[in-house]
Amino acid sequence: MAAITAFSPRTVPAVLRHRAVHKLGLLVLAAAVLVPLATARWTGGAWPEALTVDLTSPLTKASTWIVDNRDTHPLFLYFFGHVSNAIVLSVRAVYLVLLAAGWAGVTALSALVAWRVAGLRLALGTVAAFLTCGLLGMWVPTMQTLALMVVAVAASVVVGALLGLAGGLSDRLNRALRPVLDTMQVLPAYAYLLPVVLVFGMGVPAAVLATVVYAAPPMARLTALGLRGADHEVLEAVRSLGATARQRLLTARIPLARKELLLGLNQTIMMALSMAVIASVIGAGGLGDRVYQALASVDVGAALAAGIPIVLLAVVLDRVTGAAGSGSTSSSETRRRGWPYALVAALAIAVAARLMGRLDWPDAWTVGIAEPVNRAVDWMTDHLYSGVPVIGGTADWAAHFTTWVLNPLRDGLTWLPWWSVLLVVAALAWLIGTWQTALTAVLAMAAIGVLGVWTPALDTLSQVLAAVAVTLVIGFATGIAAARSDRLERALRPVLDVFQTMPQFVYLIPVVALFGVGRAPAVAAAVVYALPAVVRITTQGLRQVDPAAMESSSSLGATSWQQLRQVQLPLARPALLLAVNQGVVLVLAVVIIGGLVGGGALGYDVVFGLAQGDLATGLVAGAAIVCLGLMLDRVTQPTERRTKKGA
Repeated sequence: MAAITAFSPRTVPAVLRHRAVHKLGLLVLAAAVLVPLATARWTGGAWPEALTVDLTSPLTKASTWIVDNRDTHPLFLYFFGHVSNAIVLSVRAVYLVLLAAGWAGVTALSALVAWRVAGLRLALGTVAAFLTCGLLGMWVPTMQTLALMVVAVAASVVVGALLGLAGGLSDRLNRALRPVLDTMQVLPAYAYLLPVVLVFGMGVPAAVLATVVYAAPPMARLTALGLRGADHEVLEAVRSLGATARQRLLTARIPLARKELLLGLNQTIMMALSMAVIASVIGAGGLGDRVYQALASVDVGAALAAGIPIVLLAVVLDRVTGAAGSGSTSSSETRRRGWPYALVAALAIAVAARLMGRLDWPDAWTVGIAEPVNRAVDWMTDHLYSGVPVIGGTADWAAHFTTWVLNPLRDGLTWLPWWSVLLVVAALAWLIGTWQTALTAVLAMAAIGVLGVWTPALDTLSQVLAAVAVTLVIGFATGIAAARSDRLERALRPVLDVFQTMPQFVYLIPVVALFGVGRAPAVAAAVVYALPAVVRITTQGLRQVDPAAMESSSSLGATSWQQLRQVQLPLARPALLLAVNQGVVLVLAVVIIGGLVGGGALGYDVVFGLAQGDLATGLVAGAAIVCLGLMLDRVTQPTERRTKKGA
């Protein structure tokens, strides 16, 4: 009896009964069997050549066949050709309408929409934004970007709404769509460019279709969420009145999902603008092309002149669609009654400008900022890049960060045996999720080795890990401070709003001005881009902790630090894990774009493939980016079951 008691499960230490220990134990057993076999068969730490598949030849043959048959094959003539022509005609039609309205007409009509949706303050901000675009000499590129945006957003909304409608009305389709949308949402924007370029070539059609693929998932997800979250009592009441399924959809479900639909529109517009700017790499033109050309020649002044209109356009579109989603259109009786008169006034301004021959922005009203900005950059190069007493210069910081952080991290990852990297990935993914997520993460990482880009992928991974570490340290500290101070949160809110609406491309401009080109600037841009999301999620998670738990700990005499460490942080664990996941995904997106400013690794391979027409190199790097993004998402995203247990 004593022996039985001695071996009772209750006598086993609590640590050994933990589920994570069981998972790690199974991994250790599997490693003990598989690792000796792997090392005996494939010596060396790098990914074995025997497990690598060279896709250069088949991809080159496929791309050559597509290029040779683009003008003759029925698939291109009667399907892709019509799609391409429809996109070109649509973008050209919208662009001609914008040019026909003139700068005064476009500004007046845009201000009218902003006033109708959100009031006078946003209308004046819209006028100021469009006038600034003209003053900077970027009116025509702004209209080119806006025309591309209109067509891309319209197509994204239609595709996303149809997918969301299917997912919202069918459980089976919703389950089928969810992993697809999850995967599409974690892929960096650059990964979408290569497949469409292969089929449609460089130009506007490829840019629009890449934008649609990138921007449609939020609309689909939020549409399905809104339809599935409709009040069941209202739906039952409508059904009891004898309404058909179509009538219930049109009169009940869609109106009840209005907030989610408008939020989906807002997210689609912001993602479409971000992608439309990035798509300048494949010939989209507009503001993004100006930024891309300026960055290619390290002309910071020209890049800033094109980057400011991008930011202003993003802020205006975000505020207008955000106000529409909040339901503020019904808050003013004056705006509802004055809408027809304001429309007539805006049209009159457009007609008057046309009759006066003032359609184009006057050259005399243009302010050139490129030269003074470049002079300021030259001054920074002479005075701030290096040689600053005590603190050192920005170039010194970048060099030290590269030498002390990025290089050791990259060298350490490449030094690790390939099987140990797979084991670490499996352990992290299984600890935070299930064996399915662990298997997905391991297969995604193994696919990178099979593609033959193991070393560049680890280089990219080292940049991502360094950027994520900096982002989480700054983001968590700032989020905790904002959660504990209402004044700080109010002060941070407009800053985070602006930073969160800026497209990824724009972040490259200031880091090039401050740090030059290289891997450190790419990491800096990634940190700045991902920081707002981490701060917001952390602040919201800490503020949503149950007040009763806080009161209880306070009544027991807990200090402010003890409340944070023992109550708030444990209870906000799901939000903190979500912040980590979003930080990783956002950092990866910009690290890849950092290939444009010397980031190297996979990002450089994609840029090289696009620039040189070497689609084999670009497609392999793009596929590796997809796998890396999928692995990082699975490693940092807890499953729903795991999150509930942790909560």
